[in-house]
Amino acid sequence: MTLVQMQPRSAQPPAEGGTVADAMDTAGPQVCDDMTIEVALFVMASARTGHLLVCDDSGLCTGLVTQAQLTAARDGSAYTDRVRLRDIFGDRGPFTSPVTTMVEAGHMMHHNRVEALPVVDEHGSALGVLALAR
Repeated sequence: MTLVQMQPRSAQPPAEGGTVADAMDTAGPQVCDDMTIEVALFVMASARTGHLLVCDDSGLCTGLVTQAQLTAARDGSAYTDRVRLRDIFGDRGPFTSPVTTMVEAGHMMHHNRVEALPVVDEHGSALGVLALAR
C-alpha cells in the first residue's frame, strides 16, 4: 500500500543560534517506500515541493528523496516502471534530531552535500525537514 501523508507548515520563525526544532519545516508529504518513481514524481509535482520524506511500512523514516534523484533514477538504464523508492536508496540517512543545534546541522548538511535533512524523533519517525533557505 502506498501512503502519502501531509504535514502542517510550521508557523515559528527560526531562532538565531537555536535548534533544528526552531527552524525545521513540517510541510510536505511523507510517502511510503513501496511507491514507484513515477507516482513519487507525480506526488512531488502535485505538492509543489522539491523533496519527499520516505518512510517504511512501520512508519520509520528511511530518508529524503529529491526530484533530481528521482529523475536520474528514471533516466537510468536499469529503470523499469516497477522500480520502487526503496530500490534507489543506499544507506539510511543522513538524518538530524530536533534538538541538534543549527550549527551542527549546518556542518552535517555541508559534509553530506545535501540541501535538506529529514528531522526524526528518537524512534526514527519523521517530524519534518530542515532545508537550506533559497
